[in-house]
Amino acid sequence: MSIEDLRAVALFDGLGDDQLHELLTDGEELRFNPGEELFHEAHPADHWWVLLEGSISLIRLVGHEETVLGAMSSPGQWAGGFQAWDPHGIYLATARGAAPGRVLRVPAERLRDRANAWFPFGVHLIKGLVSTVRNIESMARQREALVALGTLAAGLAHEMNNPASAATRAVDALEDTCEVLLSSLGRLAESQISAAQFIELDRLRREGEAESASVDPLGVADREDALADWLEGHGVERSWLVAPPLAAAGLDIEWCERVAALLGDAPLGAGLEWVASSLSTATLLSEMKESTRRISDLVAAVKSYSQLDRASMQQMDLTEGIESTLVMLAHKLQGGISVVRDYGNDVPRIEAIAGELNQVWTNLIDNAIDAMGGTGALRVSTRVDENGVVVEIGDTGPGMPKEVQARAFEPFYTTKDVGKGTGLGLDISRRIIVDRHGGEITIESRPGETVIRVRLPLRPPPAP
Repeated sequence: MSIEDLRAVALFDGLGDDQLHELLTDGEELRFNPGEELFHEAHPADHWWVLLEGSISLIRLVGHEETVLGAMSSPGQWAGGFQAWDPHGIYLATARGAAPGRVLRVPAERLRDRANAWFPFGVHLIKGLVSTVRNIESMARQREALVALGTLAAGLAHEMNNPASAATRAVDALEDTCEVLLSSLGRLAESQISAAQFIELDRLRREGEAESASVDPLGVADREDALADWLEGHGVERSWLVAPPLAAAGLDIEWCERVAALLGDAPLGAGLEWVASSLSTATLLSEMKESTRRISDLVAAVKSYSQLDRASMQQMDLTEGIESTLVMLAHKLQGGISVVRDYGNDVPRIEAIAGELNQVWTNLIDNAIDAMGGTGALRVSTRVDENGVVVEIGDTGPGMPKEVQARAFEPFYTTKDVGKGTGLGLDISRRIIVDRHGGEITIESRPGETVIRVRLPLRPPPAP
């Protein structure tokens, strides 16, 4: 490799022949082939790598899979060498040859020495910039992650609280009901009720299970009052425990009279308590089943949202991802916000990183909810596009001014009050959609309506 080779690289414009000669002396030319690894993620960045020819893929390990972050394909692009400015500097990705080529590799300590000799003031600026950017980026990312995690955790806890509380109440009530059931059954046994009588009583009980209770609360209340009066008139001591389950099951006075005729000398109260507690047990079990099913559905939604058991890049259903996100944000949709769903029936599955797209939907839906201030309509829609699919998240908020639209995707830009938001949501969304999936994200806004439109290809473009 000669000085003329370095002269052809725009990166070295402004350096004299002596300086270029020093670089050649300090460094070495390395040739690489496709698949050959040049440096590894998280290892000390003890060399500075400058591309002269060919192409290099930059790869990061995400979970248990390798993900291509980008590529070096233009002469003069460089990577590594961070230990020239930071003794703890590491490679942020793994470099692997994509097309045959060559690089100039310079040890980081030699790069630091040359930089200090050639432009010492610039070295001070670089060190300060590296330190400042790293601290700001780290704090901002950490804060955003904690805020998002706290919001989702609070929402999930809120959503789980209702079915969990309902299941707890049902279990407590079931304990008391089972005691009444066993007690009444024992009293019937003591009265020496015949097998034929008990079989007939059980048949009458099943009539209550088969009856459709009135959906009119007033009708149920009237039937309960009438049953309570009849029970008291026939000497049933705990009529307040017996009447509600019978009324809810659609049973009436005529049915009670049939039971009284059946039991004869056997205690009527014990027979009716056994029927009522049996009906209550079935109702409570149904409530427990529904409550635990709801909890199971929430866990399934979290599992779908987090994509913990799935590959990073996969064939995914956009509707499933959006719905799991709506479940995670359900606590913010209560009150005056309605959700209008408009999912296309012919929208195909796409190849994408589902967990990252769910992060996009979270950012966009959360922003839309905040924009409406607690009242309005959230519209989520999907449809087929000419070369892929389109997802739209719309809200009926006040709209976004032109100057805000122009800067909405800038890092750290925000219009929210201090302590609300990080300014990173739309920037991250843009990078996930555009850089990671080869898609497009745009904003259309006017007073009373804002729509963020995401276009995604059926599969991301191949890595360079």
